[in-house]
Amino acid sequence: MKTITFLIPIHNEEKNIPLVYEKTSGISEKYKSYHFEWLFIDDGSTDKSSEVLSKLAYSNKDVKVLEFTRNFGKEIALTAGVHHINSDAVIIMDADLQHPPDKIPDFIKQWEEDHDIVLGKRKKIENRSPVKKLGSYFFYKIINRISDTEMKPGTTDFMLIDNKVLSSLKSFTERNRIFRGLVDWIGFNKTYVEFEAPDRLYGSEQYSMKKLIQLAINSFTSFSLFPLKITGYFGIFISSFSGLLLLYMLADKFILNLNNFRPIAYVAVSNVFLIGVVMIALGLIALYIGNIHVEVVNRPIYIVKNKRNFED
Repeated sequence: MKTITFLIPIHNEEKNIPLVYEKTSGISEKYKSYHFEWLFIDDGSTDKSSEVLSKLAYSNKDVKVLEFTRNFGKEIALTAGVHHINSDAVIIMDADLQHPPDKIPDFIKQWEEDHDIVLGKRKKIENRSPVKKLGSYFFYKIINRISDTEMKPGTTDFMLIDNKVLSSLKSFTERNRIFRGLVDWIGFNKTYVEFEAPDRLYGSEQYSMKKLIQLAINSFTSFSLFPLKITGYFGIFISSFSGLLLLYMLADKFILNLNNFRPIAYVAVSNVFLIGVVMIALGLIALYIGNIHVEVVNRPIYIVKNKRNFED
């Protein structure tokens, strides 16, 4: 019998945990040919999520729990889940039910039709702010322009991945990771299931604007060298512009004899543009050096405090 595991990251979701378990277990009961398991990753919750998960794991041996020592972030929580799962397929979803469980049969159907990756593609989100809509629009426009890895607008972490994909993801070692981007990069046979995200029932949204901006920056630097190349492009532009301006200034002085520019203007034009180029170059290079520093330090990307219902 093949096994399908629900991988659900948790951060302060004490009221949503029983609901998402009830919904997913109700769907699993319809599939007698599969064995279903649950892996909840408690990503440093400060509410009663740990207690709720402990009771759930105690009452059902198919429910496994990894509890982090602190909040490491959703991308790392998903990575920990990948490291601890050996199922035939994994369904990744959020606990807030904005990834509707009633779409799970569509994911399983596509998997049974030999698709290795089934991605949830969001058509709309209820009550989403105009700022986040605009930010999402420009993010996908920019990332698909500068990256060799195509990211479909509206795709989410709501997905099903086959064991072949799971095994490949275990080999990734980077620490500043965008899980969805890695799934897009990895290849394999892929398809999409569309859904509409309802309002969150309990709790508040976990991704603040600051976290979303940080996620976007990590995406740009992880999947594209364009930010690094843009320094060269900008340098060419500056050199061309300043060269033409300098030629005009020299022509003004020695050919046209107009003397519209004082000597200090030559120095000012050169210095302003050269300082600008240097500062932009340093800023962009710093982003990449920062990522290299994180990789070289080689700290564990997460630390598990407790395990429940694991054999080892």
